[in-house]
Amino acid sequence: MDNSEQKDIYKNYFNEIPCYVTVLNREKQLIDCNRVFKDHFGAKIGAYCWELCKGRMCKCQDCLVEKTFQTGEPGHGEELFVNIKGENIPVYVKTSAIYDKAGKIESVLVASTDISEVKKIQKKLNKTRQSLHQIFEEVPCYITVQDSDLVIRSANRKFREDFGEAVNIHCYEAYKHRDEPCLVCPVMKTFEDGRSNQSEEIVTSMGGEQFNVLVHTAPLRDHDGKISQVIEMSVNITQIRQLQDQLASLGLLVGSISHGIKGLASALDCGMYLMNSGLEINDRERIEKGWNIVSRNVDRIRSMISDILYYAKDRDLQYETVEIKTFINDIAEMMSSKAESFKVNFKTEFGDSLGEFKVDPTAIRSALVNILENSFDACRKDLDKPSHQVKFNVYSENASRNVIFDVIDNGIGMDRETQEKVFSLFFSSKGIEGTGLGLFISNKIISKHGGTIELKTKPKEGAHFRVTLPRELISGRQ
Repeated sequence: MDNSEQKDIYKNYFNEIPCYVTVLNREKQLIDCNRVFKDHFGAKIGAYCWELCKGRMCKCQDCLVEKTFQTGEPGHGEELFVNIKGENIPVYVKTSAIYDKAGKIESVLVASTDISEVKKIQKKLNKTRQSLHQIFEEVPCYITVQDSDLVIRSANRKFREDFGEAVNIHCYEAYKHRDEPCLVCPVMKTFEDGRSNQSEEIVTSMGGEQFNVLVHTAPLRDHDGKISQVIEMSVNITQIRQLQDQLASLGLLVGSISHGIKGLASALDCGMYLMNSGLEINDRERIEKGWNIVSRNVDRIRSMISDILYYAKDRDLQYETVEIKTFINDIAEMMSSKAESFKVNFKTEFGDSLGEFKVDPTAIRSALVNILENSFDACRKDLDKPSHQVKFNVYSENASRNVIFDVIDNGIGMDRETQEKVFSLFFSSKGIEGTGLGLFISNKIISKHGGTIELKTKPKEGAHFRVTLPRELISGRQ
């Protein structure tokens, strides 16, 4: 096969290459091109490339051909060509140097591939990605993507609004304020079993507000099918839980009262027995004694029924003007025996001229007793200290507008998570010993009086509860 035959063969290959192929000299003039280029852009030997390919009157500022002439290195990049019909064609360009016998670059081969279909696919992909991102951002629940170290790698707008910019922070730090992972973690479980898992959690926003959330997790896999990340979706069910809590509270209340009614029924039986036996033997004293028992317990039943209606209808508090010193002395005397049984030094300090305040005495007494009992329990459970004490201090502030009740103990204290949940319904740090009602009820009573309850505590350093109550009624609360 002679050289002319080889040239013809290579020329045929050159023409059949399914992309635009040109050969340019140093002036960027066309020396040669294949048939595909001729069909789409014409073939004017000696014309400048920017005239043929781009319809320009001057050369391009960033020219891949020029760079290859200067460095001898292949170049590549995306450009926009204009064909003879005036249509824009996105292309991927590659350049390669052609050397003469002396080893100098005499021309540059340019191969340009039409990537119109690729661009269409990219456009669709970008549109789909934007739609998915918009859905991710606007879904009305909390969404995070976490890695195997439980570090948040991405979070949607709803999450950022309530928990802040928590990207690159551990999930348990972001919305539980913990120093270590949760004991039961649905994300870690998904990493382990590769399945969707769920749990119910109590989380705390950056503003200190607590939410009940229903958590669902799902694995995200890489090209090899391995779980690289886990997506966590949390739905705020706080309102549902509040309704359930109210119903549960009412159920507990009715259950408690039913035991009271059972005791009253026994007392009524006793009274009726005395009356009947007195009638049989004509013993007037026994009849009167039985009648007094029946009458007294009928009044108690009537009062108890009123209480049920009060809680069921959420009636207003029954305010009375109460002499503070007498009121808190009664509480202190009542709690002294418990302090003695727990071997806790119970100290009281009551300010002078405390005067009076207007409250529901039964409700406030219950609230303060619950807080004091919590402090006694915290001391009882602390086995690290040789002795324990609970301080109960009461004084006035703000020109006698408010009354302050301080309950301070040196018991086991609480971590941040416990502190944030301690006033939640059914939350108890006492295990099976606690109902989770005491501090929840205290907080509810104090809030309804227009007061506040604050808690400062650290693990192993005790707790300081401060109750602030207005001396006078707040407008709209009577």
